[in-house]
Amino acid sequence: MKKNMQELIRYGILATGFLVLCLLAGCGRHRDPMEKIKDLEFTVLAEENIPEELRTVIEEKKSSAFKVTYQDNGFLYICVGYGQQVSGGYSITVNALYLTDNAIYADTTLLGPDPADPATEKKKAPSCPYIVLKTEFIDKPVVFE
Repeated sequence: MKKNMQELIRYGILATGFLVLCLLAGCGRHRDPMEKIKDLEFTVLAEENIPEELRTVIEEKKSSAFKVTYQDNGFLYICVGYGQQVSGGYSITVNALYLTDNAIYADTTLLGPDPADPATEKKKAPSCPYIVLKTEFIDKPVVFE
């Protein structure tokens, strides 16, 4: 009987050790593939600084909303257009541009003209606001938010 008791204790210790190892193996930190690794530095390009081939694509698409990426000479160009608007005076803000394990995330917002601005009255002609961001080339897909 004493021998059976010793075996039960030994098996109990082994089983407890095995469970502890299983729990510890499951406690490793797994990074969410959508978790931000780092913010990306970027430049907002003026129209005259946009590569000619990309400028042609934008001209063709700008009357409708569009999202385009373009790669050239080690740089990635991320373009977001909001289509034709009823007037001028719109601006676009970049909320975020960051890298994750599996993608680059770009988040922009279209801001309407300021009704209190006296110059807004002069901007009655329709416009097609868009933004072009230039950043280092990273071989990952771009997700537009």
